[in-house]
Amino acid sequence: MLTLDGRLVDLNLVKLLHDADDLRSVEGGTPGEKVAVIEFLLAICYASGTYPESAARWPAWVDQKDALRPAAEWLAQRPEDEIWDLFHPLEPLGQNSLLAPFIDEHGAGPAQLVIERVGDYNQFFDHHHLEHPRPLPVAQAFRAMLTQHVYGPAGRARISGKQTLGATITNLAAPRLGTRIRVIALGVSLGETLRLNLAPVPGPAGELNRTWTAGKERRGFKTKPGGRTVTGPADLHSYLGRSVLLRPTSTGQHVDRVLVGAGELLALTDEDMQDAVYAKKADGTRKPLWASATRAVWREAHALYAAVADARSEEGGNDGGTLYRRLALFPAEDVAPEPGQQPARRVELWTVGLVAKQTTAIKWVDGVFPFAPGLEAALYLASYRGSVIAEFVASALYKAACAAWRVTYPNPKPGDKDAQIARFDSREAHWTTTRESFELLMEEATLGEEVQASLHEYAAAVATSARRFLTECLDSLPRNAQGAKARAAALRRFDEELATAKTPAELRQELS
Repeated sequence: MLTLDGRLVDLNLVKLLHDADDLRSVEGGTPGEKVAVIEFLLAICYASGTYPESAARWPAWVDQKDALRPAAEWLAQRPEDEIWDLFHPLEPLGQNSLLAPFIDEHGAGPAQLVIERVGDYNQFFDHHHLEHPRPLPVAQAFRAMLTQHVYGPAGRARISGKQTLGATITNLAAPRLGTRIRVIALGVSLGETLRLNLAPVPGPAGELNRTWTAGKERRGFKTKPGGRTVTGPADLHSYLGRSVLLRPTSTGQHVDRVLVGAGELLALTDEDMQDAVYAKKADGTRKPLWASATRAVWREAHALYAAVADARSEEGGNDGGTLYRRLALFPAEDVAPEPGQQPARRVELWTVGLVAKQTTAIKWVDGVFPFAPGLEAALYLASYRGSVIAEFVASALYKAACAAWRVTYPNPKPGDKDAQIARFDSREAHWTTTRESFELLMEEATLGEEVQASLHEYAAAVATSARRFLTECLDSLPRNAQGAKARAAALRRFDEELATAKTPAELRQELS
């Protein structure tokens, strides 16, 4: 739905914004790439003045079809000296033309542009795979560049500062969304999605970052600069988190060489993170919810609903200052939906994050959570209790695995413990299956089903599946007396854990 072709990029974007209410979504090979495209479209909307006048008018504005047409008209009427050319020699869209003298000698193959293909973002590692000259289609290269600006991992760029623009061009900082979960409210169309995520602007909307060498003065690369304050949401959503340059093939249909170096640094405030939800770290401090390879986003979904519920219940009015406060501005339905019926308004909260281990991108994580105005209390209860139940069962599975380990390995070496316990640890299967059960639980809450009844069914399903996964892991035990003893010890410990005073009430009731 979003195709870009060199010098015609502006025309495609005009059509995209003009027809946004007729499109479901945007293209993207990964969740992060889709977010990056949405970020760019939001920046254009802000730069064109296309956003709600106030928080009070936001709910009605979201329902105003064709409200994005002014953004399309603004884009179509850009003056000739404002260049929107991906391959312009002086002002390439989204790029730094100061890299042009160095791209032939110091550039790499276009695979370096794609986060998932780079590997370790450290210039001292072997990166022969990035020298492959296979060209990248222009549309794909453009989306990959936007994703680098928004999500590129920290590390050390594969570019010589001494031979190019300066020593600190090698210092890749994690861009704006690289270290946290981004939450986007999804509507039934691309147009509604953009309107849901466009906020009133109390001050200047800021300048859209078309290219490194036009507009505001940007950092140099001789020394590391401090983070700059954004001038408004247009600046925020289009900032250039990387210095990038793309070299086109002779036909202009592909990119065959790229240079990637450090980009801009931002000093962000709470106002710049209106979608953030906060979670506690192990040391008790709080920070915006982050992506984790071991802790799925759905296990923290209750924080999303809590943010809306808190905003709706606050005394003194709702200023609409965050995404969740604005969602709370939608009037609650006078009557809850009949069981099994869709609510009058349904929004989905889409969470996206990039898991990185030091300087290596590991994987994208995302989740979609239903929301309906007035049901946030029920959704919070379902998500919170659902998470508590899943966490408790996971703990019981680990303790059961430890019980089997003690019998099977009576004299273990300390260094072997983790690997030996992993033989009987079924938590990975538990989390995979429980996510499906959790999504069903949340769907039932959105459809007006009685939450406690759904929680009891969910608890029974989770406990039954967990015991089966544990039994399957124990099948590796030998068929002898010691194996039987270990099997019995593990199953007994699991059952005992689910019958303690600390066991969630929904589990105790279903197992009694």
